[in-house]
Amino acid sequence: MTISVSVLSSALLLTMTSLAFAASSVDLTVKGLITPSACTPSLSQGGVADYGKIAAKDLRINEPTPLPITTLEFGVACEAATRFALNAVDNRPGSGTEASYSFGLGLINETEKLGNFVMLLTHYVADNLPVTKLASRDNGATWDANSEDAIWMRGRLAAFGDDSTGNWAPSAMTRLSSDLIIQPYIAPSGELTLTQEQPIDGSATVELLYL
Repeated sequence: MTISVSVLSSALLLTMTSLAFAASSVDLTVKGLITPSACTPSLSQGGVADYGKIAAKDLRINEPTPLPITTLEFGVACEAATRFALNAVDNRPGSGTEASYSFGLGLINETEKLGNFVMLLTHYVADNLPVTKLASRDNGATWDANSEDAIWMRGRLAAFGDDSTGNWAPSAMTRLSSDLIIQPYIAPSGELTLTQEQPIDGSATVELLYL
């Protein structure tokens, strides 16, 4: 009996040792870059496009109703020449009536999409010099020139630069000034329950990303 127990114990020990030697591993790397210069974005009017009260009877029944354009002054001030990109985040996700590119205006009864708004950066100058508006579909890996009247599509980064290196790329700058155009659209009123006052609740955050 003693021999049998001893053999069993040895077999178990060999199995555990084999498992220990067969263990796999994976490395974790924590990376980043601390920049000595900081940039601060700003918007005029406190970043608010206020349309006041709009009568439901003035809305189009079978097609979207465009509201007047609001122009805000957008700027970025950096402590030193810095390369950066801009990302617009929809704070009302899932409420936009144009899912591919616009930003939502909120919901009625938690299900009815009130409408959407689009944004456009235009009349931009960097360090008092002209630059080209750029857009990236792959989180900044590559950039393309963006036309003056191209809207700022949700999910794409925006930046300003040139192709002096042979490829379009954001430029380092200390100061950027631009107009930010806001164009809202209210969904067809025939699709909405407008029996009481309904707030227009659009909201987006402009993030500045260091490159």
